[in-house]
Amino acid sequence: MSRNVSSGFLGAVYAQETDEVPICLLTVTHEDLAEPIYISSDPTTRLSDDPLIYGTDSRGEQYIFLPFEFTLPDDKSDSPPRVQLTMDNIDRALVPLLRSFVTPPSIKLEIVLASDLDTVEITVPVLQMSDVTFEDHNISNNLVADPLTNEPHPAGQFTPGSFPGLF
Repeated sequence: MSRNVSSGFLGAVYAQETDEVPICLLTVTHEDLAEPIYISSDPTTRLSDDPLIYGTDSRGEQYIFLPFEFTLPDDKSDSPPRVQLTMDNIDRALVPLLRSFVTPPSIKLEIVLASDLDTVEITVPVLQMSDVTFEDHNISNNLVADPLTNEPHPAGQFTPGSFPGLF
């Protein structure tokens, strides 16, 4: 599966040296949250002076800077997308929030360029957080596709116990 990205993005990716900065934006949603949580991988601008907060303004939303690393999912058609995400656990506010969820939160991952913050170059379909591990200085987790894609098909078997009329 190919991705449609701008020529500026391709030039920055394939250049030996570039001034262009790709920025990853995460949108975390859950039914227990009053509003989504917006997270940016880059401290593009100062969003607030008191408290001092850096982040990224994109498409009318303010994404708060939180250092994290991730791997983009591959485009294989025989396996669901999977992203490894590791976030810095700086102020310890995320741990109680993540532990309070009964069901996994949904995360949308988008990549923009610092020169054009309102144009999304890559969008990964909404993934669900799973396998969360809390350590001293970071939070590691996997983002996986909807678990329904991992269910076997057909779900049941035609056995005499399940379908006596067939036998």
